[in-house]
Amino acid sequence: MEKGNFVDRIRVFAHSGKGGAGSSHFARTKFNPQAGPDGGDGGRGGHIILRGNRQLWTLLHLRYRKNIVAKDGQNGSKNKCTGHDGDDIILEVPLGTVAYDEESEEMEIEILEDGQEVIWLPGGRGGLGNYNFATATNQAPEYAQPGEMGSEGWKVLELKILADVGLVGFPNAGKSTLLSVVSAAKPKIANYAFTTLTPQLGIVSYRDGKSFCMADLPGIIEGAAEGKGLGHRFLRHIERNSVLLFLIPADSADHAKEFDILVNELEQYNPELLDKKMVIAVSKSDMLDDELKAEIASTLPAEIPHVFISSVANMGLNELKDQLWDILQAEA
Repeated sequence: MEKGNFVDRIRVFAHSGKGGAGSSHFARTKFNPQAGPDGGDGGRGGHIILRGNRQLWTLLHLRYRKNIVAKDGQNGSKNKCTGHDGDDIILEVPLGTVAYDEESEEMEIEILEDGQEVIWLPGGRGGLGNYNFATATNQAPEYAQPGEMGSEGWKVLELKILADVGLVGFPNAGKSTLLSVVSAAKPKIANYAFTTLTPQLGIVSYRDGKSFCMADLPGIIEGAAEGKGLGHRFLRHIERNSVLLFLIPADSADHAKEFDILVNELEQYNPELLDKKMVIAVSKSDMLDDELKAEIASTLPAEIPHVFISSVANMGLNELKDQLWDILQAEA
């Protein structure tokens, strides 16, 4: 998903710095030509550090940094002088960034807070100089430690959108239209499937100056959990949403079946997604009368709250905001 300015996944080769070698040196002074060992320690290799930055919303700035290599630590020297540490590399990333090892596929770091700094790849330790090994029985050690190697490997940085409410629905269900009406976001809107190819965020204004964040995510199709359509590139963004708002259009042939398909795709991708709070919004409801609304409502799951809305006619939006706000406050 790297079209336009939104980049939510990059692959890099990262290499932290090697530690400097300890020095094996003996002091020689005018009045004491055998003053003893004075070799200093080597400096630490440079770390590669991830830092959260709330001002970033994409990994675009790292897209062309395919090799991230930190500086090596300097070697120790005479007079017990320690070598300089290698310069650290700090990569600023948006909140919601997850770092993986490509080979093992294990998650290594998760950045969720602004200013949060985590050492991703630690630099190698510097070696000890020979003065550290002087003893009563070995007053002139001729050896010192080499510096430790840094860490290296192919890594993956992946962004999972952080939002209070995530819009879930088939393509062309009206998600982008809803976001454009309830917030200042301007997602692309058109009458064809997959208009939205990248997540769009909007701040929804609520009563008394309160607000919450809503994300318009690319539409699901049946088989998305197996990678069809936008597949996993879409589904991973749902993992960080506190509440899932399912949008089902009023003109759907089978509202209950459409909801079941959406839930099934989420379950196949990650069963834990079903533990999230859910709300169903029947969009385009300005075409329905009370009898049709009652008929549709009877087919929807009784345990999940629902509301009939129309983004174009501005119908039911305040009721929807009330439901979402109440759930978010209960979650908090």
